[in-house]
Amino acid sequence: MIPSASPRTWLALIVCSACISFAVPALGQSVADITRYSGPDRTQRLVEGAKKEGLVTIYSSAVIADTNAIIQAFEKKYGVRVRLWRGSSDDILRRAVTEARGERYDADLAETAGDSMEGLQRERLLAEISSPVFAQLMPGAVMPHRGWIADRLSVFTVAYNTTLIKPADVPKSYADLADPKWKGKLGVDDEADDSSWFMSVAEAMGKDTGLALFRKIVTTNGISVRRGHTLLSNLVVAGEVPLALNVYGYRVTALKKSGAPIDGVVLPPAFALPTGIGALAKAPHPNAALLLLDFYLTDGQRILAERGNVPTNRTVAEPAAGISLIDNGKFLDHADEWTRLFRSTFAGAAP
Repeated sequence: MIPSASPRTWLALIVCSACISFAVPALGQSVADITRYSGPDRTQRLVEGAKKEGLVTIYSSAVIADTNAIIQAFEKKYGVRVRLWRGSSDDILRRAVTEARGERYDADLAETAGDSMEGLQRERLLAEISSPVFAQLMPGAVMPHRGWIADRLSVFTVAYNTTLIKPADVPKSYADLADPKWKGKLGVDDEADDSSWFMSVAEAMGKDTGLALFRKIVTTNGISVRRGHTLLSNLVVAGEVPLALNVYGYRVTALKKSGAPIDGVVLPPAFALPTGIGALAKAPHPNAALLLLDFYLTDGQRILAERGNVPTNRTVAEPAAGISLIDNGKFLDHADEWTRLFRSTFAGAAP
């Protein structure tokens, strides 16, 4: 039985991955072979190769309407059919590992949460790629190993109910939340990626300083621990949780646009959770894989932005100043520690 592919268990997957015996793609060229070419006719070569391949398969955990919008635009532009398999980020990592163990290579691309993309990289399932498009992306979007690239961001935002909280009371720092006036008004989400947010913020403050501050906030004012960013956003709107520490910014924007009494502020140190895209090393349709990857990072960025996502291509939208990307690799290395610290700080679990 395959273990869960969450950050806390990816090591169990790696133990077994050494037995993978890779096959050569049917067309004789790999993604690595094709990505080495950087001539001015690169895109034309990819288009010609992709049309011969006729198909590209992507595994994605994104909102299906967003993914379908990109797929339809790609198919219309290039005439290459896209096959989508949608699952959670854990499902994508688990499925890709399972298929590789069985020497079955169905997927060309994966597009999902950064921790699972990093898991695929550590399983050696992603190709090291290059593209002229990379020059258009925000700093940090291209991972040092070039196995995956951040294509959209979830910016951690402090969300508050605008009916219950006056503009003058909106916090300007996390330290402001230690004021007793916030007693009984705070909430936090406790999904897996929130431990990575906590690690990033606390370490940016100085680990001991950061932990002490958040413990003071909880000791002084208490905190409502919930599961699910959408749920927590809706509770802010309802007034049940007047202020939430770690809501995704795009949810705040969407709810505010609909007329809900919610707004948000990004407190320093500011962090965003990257969602990434990468080509599988044994992609059966390598030309189409690289063509679709480039499309995601260019035309697809405009589509994502129009649908309320935060793109990483600076020609589409400049990222907000001062926002850093969460280091998913670092979190994978320390997931157990920071999950324990998150729970002992916010949920009162035993350290």
